[in-house]
Amino acid sequence: MGPRSDMSTLQPDSDLASEEPEFKPLTAQQARELREKNPPLSPWRVIVGQILAGALVALLAWVLTGRPSVAWSVAWGALAVVVPAALFARGLASPVAQIHAGAAAFAFFLWEAIKLALTVAMLFAAPRLVVGLSWPAMLVGLVLAMKVYWLALVFKKTFSARLQTNKS
Repeated sequence: MGPRSDMSTLQPDSDLASEEPEFKPLTAQQARELREKNPPLSPWRVIVGQILAGALVALLAWVLTGRPSVAWSVAWGALAVVVPAALFARGLASPVAQIHAGAAAFAFFLWEAIKLALTVAMLFAAPRLVVGLSWPAMLVGLVLAMKVYWLALVFKKTFSARLQTNKS
């Protein structure tokens, strides 16, 4: 075998150690100011955005194709995201989910599993509930509603800036 290295003899590189910034915990006032500068994004705003985006694209699909079944397919795809997301948000907002960290983690995984199961169930139910279902149109509604999460994150700073100017 080759030479054996002993990890306990290695010394930290003094250049790297000097580059690391010293960690300083925030004071209560600094933490409050940080939260005011960066308010959390409400899940209900995202859900409203998903509803509006789904309705707009469903209407657009109806106008472009002239077929109500395509519009209903897009709307069902959006609903397959919105309804489970609303249930998930409501479940996480319950007082039981906020008792302590363990309960919050359990609630998150429980409600996420429920959200996924409901989404799959809604997709399986679509052919029976939507007359003349168009799978591509339904997938457009589904993907579009999921992408609203990303748009909400992108535009969060814009909304936050508007709120700050309105408060002033």
